[in-house]
Amino acid sequence: MRARNYTLRRALARTSVLAVLGFIAVVTFFPFFMMVVESTHNSREILNVPPPLTFGTRFAENYARILDFVPLWRNFGNSLMVAILATASSLLFCGLGGYAFAMYDFPLKKQLFGLLLGTMMLPWLVDMVPWFIVISRLKLRNTYAALVIPQAVSAFGIFWMRQYVSSTVHGALIDAARIDGCPEPLIFFKVVAPLLGPAFGTLGIMNFLGSWNSFFYPMLVMTKRAMMTLPLAINLLSADPHNGMDYGLVMTATTIMLAPVLLVFWAGSRRFISGMTAGAIKG
Repeated sequence: MRARNYTLRRALARTSVLAVLGFIAVVTFFPFFMMVVESTHNSREILNVPPPLTFGTRFAENYARILDFVPLWRNFGNSLMVAILATASSLLFCGLGGYAFAMYDFPLKKQLFGLLLGTMMLPWLVDMVPWFIVISRLKLRNTYAALVIPQAVSAFGIFWMRQYVSSTVHGALIDAARIDGCPEPLIFFKVVAPLLGPAFGTLGIMNFLGSWNSFFYPMLVMTKRAMMTLPLAINLLSADPHNGMDYGLVMTATTIMLAPVLLVFWAGSRRFISGMTAGAIKG
């Protein structure tokens, strides 16, 4: 009897947990479902009460109208180019910086690392004005460099890689590579970097999403429509002075913008989870 009651309680507990998780999943994904549904309707249909919950037939019409307002695929390419370059440069420089702080001893190492951590406490708006002045004086506005250079390295990225290197790479491995005559730069690229896959995957996804969704700083340095990133193009769609916001166009462009994000997360989800849980389990 006790065994049956215990089994029944476990089944009820598991069912309750699954029900709660299912409810959270529905609440989480429902806005995305509505975004895709509304991308197939026009504004008049979207503003109906109740709003449409089934797919319409206006997606192609909305897409054609978007192309009349903004060079959508040029803006899409701009966002993709900036996100790839910013992510690649961040992985390179943050990996090198984290490796140096973790495996080398040099004067003022602790002080410099403490200063680096201190910069993480500053609001991101504090950096924006100096970067805008520097980019303007270098005449880099409306260029990819204006967006890539400020994202090329970050204090959080160096801290993240330093922590992962410290917990994963052993000094004996570095010493063995030196004894074998491996040059210092190649030790990182051939010995250390292959061990940092989960950390690179996690940092890469976070950097890609941050760059892809960035809006405020690109709005300052990108003034030509042909050089705008996708978030800026969507903002133009929502700021039509004559007709106001066209929700159908905005939802269609947002749906297109979401596709690379889902692809990147799907491709790197395993490394992302491994990187986020690194150190949680000790074997």
